[in-house]
Amino acid sequence: MKRQATISRRTKETQISATVDLDGTGTFDIVTGVGFLDHMLEQLARHGLLDIKLEAKGDLHIDFHHTTEDVGIVLGQAVAKALGDKQGITRYADVHLPMDETLTRVALDVSGRPYLIWKVAFSQPKIGEMDTELFREFFQAFAQNAGITLHIENLYGENNHHIAETCFKGVARALRAAVALDPRQAGRIPSTKGMLA
Repeated sequence: MKRQATISRRTKETQISATVDLDGTGTFDIVTGVGFLDHMLEQLARHGLLDIKLEAKGDLHIDFHHTTEDVGIVLGQAVAKALGDKQGITRYADVHLPMDETLTRVALDVSGRPYLIWKVAFSQPKIGEMDTELFREFFQAFAQNAGITLHIENLYGENNHHIAETCFKGVARALRAAVALDPRQAGRIPSTKGMLA
């Protein structure tokens, strides 16, 4: 069974379409109009081995908030739909992701119960043209709509680009491991409840 899904969302603020393949090779075709967000989503695809095709048109003349948050919503919904009832997945994963002087820890549970713990601080308000406060907004929207419990903590780092990038790469690697099919599960849902919700 192919674990892929397409989600489209249209509001007065944004128009977004995304296709996600959980069993991909890390290919991507991503255009949001926000250069640094594109760069981060490309990391999510490549290091998560997710195939992501995403096009977003938003009210960037106002700011990047609506586009960033709504991209998180749509990607989260696509991941949730592609997972289906989550039969056979590994479910839990964590990673310590280094990048030069920076180290970030990510742990997640594909639980069906969305929650975000965000312990990441930036020393500058922007990276390029993107507000650093928007990274939390992206991951909040993604976790909420993917139905995952997501903990992201930057343990140390100085370069703001590196801090942001380790968050996205860390989530990519942890998500890749958590959604992987575990042959020992033999198609079971990894919960004593018999469901993940």
